[in-house]
Formats: sequence, structure tokens, C-alpha cells
Amino acid sequence: MDWLINDALPVLARIFIVWIFPFSFIDKIINHEAAVKQASSSWLPGGAALLYPAMAVELLTPPMIVFGFYDGIAAFVLAGYCAITALLFHNFWSYPRFWSSDSEGYPHVWDFFKNFGLVGGLIFVMLASGFFQSAEKEIEEVTMLTPEISIVAGAPEGI
Repeated sequence: MDWLINDALPVLARIFIVWIFPFSFIDKIINHEAAVKQASSSWLPGGAALLYPAMAVELLTPPMIVFGFYDGIAAFVLAGYCAITALLFHNFWSYPRFWSSDSEGYPHVWDFFKNFGLVGGLIFVMLASGFFQSAEKEIEEVTMLTPEISIVAGAPEGI
């Protein structure tokens, strides 16, 4: 039973968190015109050009997360991708009566919350990978490289 809890369930959880993204990548290839149209629908300029880096994120980060290859960094990138796409393309609040099922904004409500649900799962991946501890250590090392500047009353300039 330990193998199930310690080995199989964490891998299954990682698969379930990210398995939508390879299918989204394939959908962007099959329905390329619709993907370009959606990518161009936000206020962000160059949406069509940003479609290709988005596709790279959807293709590359899921296997990195599942197989534990720089999984913390991959989860960070994918979480950022989910948050940004939620804010740019699922802005349900801009539609009148968005809670009404016949509103055009209604599906965006659920897509927005789904994206942030994925962000939550990806934060757990970052925690499990030690990403935050590693980032904290890197930040501490960088800040130790900067000279401390102290201001002493009455001291000449430059000291």
C-alpha cells in the first residue's frame, strides 16, 4: 500500500493536473484559425505571435512536471501561463449578467476559476519540488553580493 501512496498517487496527481495541456496543444494545431482568433481577442498586441510560445508551454511543461525534470520551474511557468490566460481571455466581469446561463460571459466564469484551480495544483507541485526553498536560497545569495550601505550620522560621504 505504501507504493500506492508514496509512488503512484503523486504521479497520477501530476498527470491529472497537466493532462489538459497536451490536448489543448493538439487543438491549437487542428483548429489553428480559431486559436489565432482567440489569441488575437485580448487587448494584448501580437496575440497571434504569442500563440506559438503558448503552444510550446503547453507541450513542454507537462512532461517536465510528470517526470520530475525541472518540475518546479515548469510548474511556475505553467502556473503563470494559467493565471495570465485567465485574466486575458476569460474576463467574465466584462460581460453583462455573466452569472446568467444565457450570457456570453457565463462559460468564462468557469474557465477563469478552472485556470486558478490549476494554479493551486501547480503551487503544490512547486512545494513538492522544493522550488520555493531553492528560489529563496538564490535570492539570499544574490542579496549577499550587493554591498550594504549604511548611513552613520556625522560620517563623511562614501563611508
